[in-house]
Amino acid sequence: MREHRQGAGRLGALSRYRAVIFDIGGPLDLEFAWEIAVDSAIASACSLEGIRLDQAMIEEASEAAVAAFAPDAYAHIIEALCGGDPRATERVGQRMRAMVGNLEVFQLRPEIEGLLHRLRGRGLRLGIVANQPERARERLVRAGIGELFDYQGLSALTGLRKPDPRAFQAAAEALGVSPAACIMVGDRIDNDIAPAKALGMATIQLRSGRHRRQRPRSPAETPDAVVTDVRELEAAIGALLAQ
Repeated sequence: MREHRQGAGRLGALSRYRAVIFDIGGPLDLEFAWEIAVDSAIASACSLEGIRLDQAMIEEASEAAVAAFAPDAYAHIIEALCGGDPRATERVGQRMRAMVGNLEVFQLRPEIEGLLHRLRGRGLRLGIVANQPERARERLVRAGIGELFDYQGLSALTGLRKPDPRAFQAAAEALGVSPAACIMVGDRIDNDIAPAKALGMATIQLRSGRHRRQRPRSPAETPDAVVTDVRELEAAIGALLAQ
């Protein structure tokens, strides 16, 4: 694994890679406000069950969910905080979803818009594969980056949820390239890195948010590069393009 900690620099010459695919949460949306809102909603929903929580308890449950590679981190967190009680878990989950279901918080990652423009300027096609509702399209437009993507593979539109490899295959086909010609950028090893790598895509893990401490458990889950910000991401993409 290569950790890229250098400045952005210029992208290398285009090689076999013809497209870059992004997850939304993490790479494009910082999700800080969203995660704070979710944690607050979980705490409020638990309080109605007589479960009193502090931030340390929520963070401990969150870390456990990430370490367990839980497909649904929120459900795992709620179950742990409810002591495994299925009825309480269901009620808290329903209340949490009601509280945040219509929440509109999109925090565009600093400097990502510039990188997207530069990638398009290099002739690369850009796509999205994300477990997101249909209204995510409007959020991307409001953020000023919606038109930069040649394909927006939102699960609500495609019916394909990560880590289903068909979601990544559909993106490559829509972009008119093979999976081996794609670079996938995501924050989760289980949802982004492993399934994309299994199809032959190059992968970059952008450590961010709730899943920033997720680590690979095998070579099949090990990304080609690990980054923490846009400058490192641009350097990592450049290194892959120069191969």
